[in-house]
Amino acid sequence: MQTVDTKPQLNSTALWLMAILSGLVVANNYYNQPLLGLIANDFQVEEGTVSKISVLTQLGYACGLLFVVPLGDKVLRKRLILIDLLFVVGALLLMAFAQQLWLLYVASFFIGFTSIIPQIFVPMAAALSTADRKSSNIGLVMSGLLLGILLSRFLSGIIGEFWGWRSMFELAAGLMVMTWLLVWFYLPELKPNFMGSYVSLMKSVWHFAKTEPKLQLASFRGAMGFGAMSAVFTTLVFHLEGAPFYAGASVVGSFGLIGAVGALAAAFVGRLQQRFSVYQLIFGGILILLVSWGFIYFGQHSYAGLIIGIILIDLGLQSSHIMNQTDYFSIPTDATSRLNTVYMVSYFLGGSLGTYLAAVAWQYAGWEGVCLVGTTFSTLAFAAHILFGKNRVSSPGTA
Repeated sequence: MQTVDTKPQLNSTALWLMAILSGLVVANNYYNQPLLGLIANDFQVEEGTVSKISVLTQLGYACGLLFVVPLGDKVLRKRLILIDLLFVVGALLLMAFAQQLWLLYVASFFIGFTSIIPQIFVPMAAALSTADRKSSNIGLVMSGLLLGILLSRFLSGIIGEFWGWRSMFELAAGLMVMTWLLVWFYLPELKPNFMGSYVSLMKSVWHFAKTEPKLQLASFRGAMGFGAMSAVFTTLVFHLEGAPFYAGASVVGSFGLIGAVGALAAAFVGRLQQRFSVYQLIFGGILILLVSWGFIYFGQHSYAGLIIGIILIDLGLQSSHIMNQTDYFSIPTDATSRLNTVYMVSYFLGGSLGTYLAAVAWQYAGWEGVCLVGTTFSTLAFAAHILFGKNRVSSPGTA
């Protein structure tokens, strides 16, 4: 394997474009969550049946991360993004016009599989940043991504309640056409850093997964944390539909807007590195994540308790997520897309597992079961960090 050292200057225009477009694209994966109740009513099926839509979207995202994102090290990234966006539009239109449940499942998987562009932008920002700007630049791109996740729920809840759930996916397809144009006209072309076959590229992904302890621990923490948050957001719509709330999709979606408070605060966590170590910042983030479940459980019958819990769960998860990425991007290698692949595949597999287990828990044990799932995931992340966080040392990387 050979590498070609090409590092264009990361200017503010490119950085902000990546942040904004990350939010627009990643939102595709989360529009469905506040709409599950509406979809269930439309197709006359049970809540657990439509929960598979969220699971398949996350599994699709994990597969896209595994098989597409590594190509960011091998091919021209702008070309890769433009081609991928065409498939995103197709998947969204299939979702909007599907008349059978199995087609919704297929569309959901491919929406996830194709909406992986933000995970090309994040390692791009890391690779092109100086050491002193890496955390803040990652934080900015992540801010756009996180706002896309959280505001997508708010937007889809409003649009779904007033214009129907299909309208949201039609709008999303239009937004992706606009994104394609912005990428075409304004994103600079970045050359690959990997010279080799696709097979050797994928082998190197597996090599990093097997040999980098710092990456392994970050991947586990991220998977457990995202599994915890997925548990609450997937089932929140069902919880709020019942007593004492009897809320519609727009109210459920507004919790995404509430969570944006925590996510925005998390975007500044990189600035705390001057006073605290990465270990301490991740410790604090996971601890907040764990504490959030106390509010979500004990405040389950009040908006105040749920609002505080949602703010804390977003703050805790996103703080630890940003610092996880800062941690493994410090591994001495140019293979940033492949490092990000290992982490984000694990992250969304954890999210898929959290979504699935929460749906099962909701069916058999209600909100208490969901809280048990989320607390367990958070505890596992905390325990792993305490036991192994100070002892992870990366080996010299190879691209």
